[in-house]
Amino acid sequence: MTHEKKPVRVRLAPSPTGPLHIGTARTALFNLLFARQHSGSFLIRVEDTDRERSRPEYEEEIISGLAWLGITPDEPIVRQSERKELYHRHLEKLLADGLAYYCYCSKEELAAEREDMMSQGLSPKYSGRCRATPPDGRHPQLIRLKTPERDISFHDIIRGKVTFDANLIGDFPIAKDLDTPLYNFAVVVDDFDMKISHIIRGEDHISNTPRQILIADALGFSPPIYAHLPLLLSPHGGKLSKRDTTLESVSAYRASGYLPAALVNFITLLGWHPEGDGAELISFSELVDGFSLERVQKGGAVINQSKLDWLNAHYIQQLSDDDLLEAVLPFVPENWRQEKDRLRRAAHIEKERLKTLADIKGQAAFIFELPDYPPETLLWKEMDKAIARESLNRSLEIVGGDPQYVEEKIVALSQELGRGEVFWPLRVALSGQKNSPPPLDIFFALGPRESVRRLEIAIAKLGQLSS
Repeated sequence: MTHEKKPVRVRLAPSPTGPLHIGTARTALFNLLFARQHSGSFLIRVEDTDRERSRPEYEEEIISGLAWLGITPDEPIVRQSERKELYHRHLEKLLADGLAYYCYCSKEELAAEREDMMSQGLSPKYSGRCRATPPDGRHPQLIRLKTPERDISFHDIIRGKVTFDANLIGDFPIAKDLDTPLYNFAVVVDDFDMKISHIIRGEDHISNTPRQILIADALGFSPPIYAHLPLLLSPHGGKLSKRDTTLESVSAYRASGYLPAALVNFITLLGWHPEGDGAELISFSELVDGFSLERVQKGGAVINQSKLDWLNAHYIQQLSDDDLLEAVLPFVPENWRQEKDRLRRAAHIEKERLKTLADIKGQAAFIFELPDYPPETLLWKEMDKAIARESLNRSLEIVGGDPQYVEEKIVALSQELGRGEVFWPLRVALSGQKNSPPPLDIFFALGPRESVRRLEIAIAKLGQLSS
């Protein structure tokens, strides 16, 4: 099979029957990278012919999710539901040319035929009983393609030569009627009409490829070049479910506080690796320069959540304070949003501890409200209560003084009394926690007035301890 040289045009063809799956997002990204690398075009075709399950809200979520990732089409979006006349015309031509025919068999007859063939150890396929002698007086149930008995081979960029025996397929259905094409037929007509040069999609579509090649041959179309991507696997090794929104949907990742740049970096490495030193932090421009379908692996790609967390933490740390403030706003309570300056300072000191944007709510809560804590928490290891009281009282004097010299004086105090003896009780007094950012960072986030108030609370708590 030969392919004429033509401009690179690729497409993503999602069905709006559920949220945007991370595997669909990866397919979109690989298509976009391939198009950019070859100065080609990336298109989106919404396959919405399933009237029962297609929902406009899912289409909106898919398109907005792709846009959030920076994936947008180069031409207006195409919808299969708006192309019925095109399918009708090509179906009529196949029927007129004698390359397709009406099938009158009922579902019950087809099921019985299938069971009979399986009982004989044969691969189930349609017998072709309506091909030559259609019955009289019955209503047609389907339109079937006349399938030639031959091998069908195609070159897959990722998998090499792939061959199917068309004799095992039989005369398969391509439409319910002239106005209701089935998936494989609509795909072939759309790809030809949209001048698609390469089809880059998941390996779960490999079984569709021979049928689509047969349809293209019958219509006189030159088939595109194929590349079938490995499936995504759960951390346990099983196939990801399209409708599991807890881990697999892009909207779930977005709602959990992952940045689009981190998710793009992450999903690109699911089944593909760059040439050279195996760098894991890759910008979009670097992806365009280094991406190639030949480096896509054949085996499934496992979702590694800890790697995504690591990548996301890196991208969070690259944000400016203003950008981080805007990024965390959807993840914090309304009263925090009313204090943007404090929230900006809180996000700044927590930046290095954030794995996701959503972490800000738990990690910075002490900035907005001091949690209650037992007095014993103020003591560093076996620290004497009197030393703790002296440390806190002198810290209070410093914090209540000129803010310009707080850091210098606290450091000097720690050199006199001991680092742990000063910084530990100061940290707990300001945060109410054992684990938090450095106490001087907390001071600058809280400001002098709130820091003084919290130190006074801590000194009062020490008074509750027995000597």
